[in-house]
Amino acid sequence: MNTFGHLFRVTTFGESHGPAIGCVVDGCPPGIAIAAEDFAHDLARRATGRTRHTSARREADEIEILSGVYEGRTTGTPIALLIRNTDARSKDYDRIVEQFRPGHADYTYWQKYGIRDPRGGGRSSARETTMRVAAAVIAKKWLAERFGVRVRGHLAQIGDVLPRAHDWNVVEDNPFFWPCAEQVPELESYMDALRKSGDSVGARVTVVAEGVPPGWGEPIYGKLDGELAAAMMSINAVKGVEIGDGFASVAQKGSEHRDEATHAGFLSNHAGGILGGISTGQQVVVSVAFKPTSSLRLPAHGLDIHGEEVEVVTTGRHDPCVGIRATPICEAMLALVLMDQALRHRAQCGDVGEVSPRIPANSNE
Repeated sequence: MNTFGHLFRVTTFGESHGPAIGCVVDGCPPGIAIAAEDFAHDLARRATGRTRHTSARREADEIEILSGVYEGRTTGTPIALLIRNTDARSKDYDRIVEQFRPGHADYTYWQKYGIRDPRGGGRSSARETTMRVAAAVIAKKWLAERFGVRVRGHLAQIGDVLPRAHDWNVVEDNPFFWPCAEQVPELESYMDALRKSGDSVGARVTVVAEGVPPGWGEPIYGKLDGELAAAMMSINAVKGVEIGDGFASVAQKGSEHRDEATHAGFLSNHAGGILGGISTGQQVVVSVAFKPTSSLRLPAHGLDIHGEEVEVVTTGRHDPCVGIRATPICEAMLALVLMDQALRHRAQCGDVGEVSPRIPANSNE
């Protein structure tokens, strides 16, 4: 499947080293003001080549709006977005045309399709996520204008390094989306040493949606948390997803984990803003674990398409930690899920309106 969503549907297409990548956004409400320049900020946040800590590939990432927008506003018809690939170096992959790189989708794509595009990973490349971020620019705009929803994220762990403090105001001021300014030089040194060694490391990204009204989500098979988990797991290199406290809840007592409520609001948010698959009105909190990238210049044992053992060395331009630029991607998937759920809620339950009592969100969030 290359299509995501039910009412707000996003279909992406293209390969890492093909002529272009793109998406079609269907089911978008009419009347949203949108222009090509609106996409620049989030696309730049996701892009490689902006710092020495990510892949050196430097794409222009200029959006072309091909349909669905007239005189600066969405028309309600399918929105087609296109980005030309301008900095692909396919020759870097000549050595692995007949090899399966360990830890990559090379082998599984071969088994599924009997053919694969080895250039930069083809369709399995993180380059595909560019169009998710582009589609989510529309979703973020609509969510903010209609409901006051704000979606943002930060890097919550890189390797064994954790933030010593949390300040949203500094997250956008450093190349790591890191919430503790005093640690940025430490991370710079950490990544420089890692890159010099030729190895890689994993990361954890946390994304938060504020202002989500209560009631979004569909039991039993359209649960908000279930769809968020699936959306985040669809991102390249993701190996784990947590909602709220996630796996930490294993060690908690029920008396601690349950989010008690008073007239003043919820006293905690261990559930991550979702109960029974439906939003509570609190912050929706999702954490995502990224594996260390397997594209390394360090030799590894592997097989080729003839079943022969080979030594695999991956050349080219790769991220020593894919999680560094994953924050906007995770934000995108959160926004896309929320917009789709909002439209589905409006379709079925739009006449219900707000019911009493409505518990205020936790003031300590």
